[in-house]
Amino acid sequence: MNIIKKLIPILLTTLLVAQGGSGKLSPVVTYWKTLSVDEKETFLFSYLTQVYETHTELQDSEGFGGFTEWYYKNRAELIYGIFDKLEEVTIAEMAEWIDEFYSHGEYSNRPFYEALEFAYRFADAEGGTMWQKYENLKFETIKPGTD
Repeated sequence: MNIIKKLIPILLTTLLVAQGGSGKLSPVVTYWKTLSVDEKETFLFSYLTQVYETHTELQDSEGFGGFTEWYYKNRAELIYGIFDKLEEVTIAEMAEWIDEFYSHGEYSNRPFYEALEFAYRFADAEGGTMWQKYENLKFETIKPGTD
């Protein structure tokens, strides 16, 4: 039953984000845009921690196949990669890159997970400033997939 309690917020968030294709801002994006810099860092760290804890709980309660495997491939794998990157970049930098993602009109209502993918790719890019990272990657090559 404990696993259900952890999955409900994630599933609700996923449903709300999925409804965002109508041109209106999704609730998660709207919420993100209302946060202060410090609140964005807290939200981001909480989100990362929640995905990690959910994956750990799934492993403990459900094993490593089925939904646990799907969850790893579709959510947790990226989060583990971001945690590894936190030795090189800060949560504040990750939040800036998420803001950058949402500042582009065509991405302003994309799911939060895609913004995380974008931030992760920026964390991997060479260059000391955002401009250098743009020059090294070019926005076209770091935009999220359109699955």
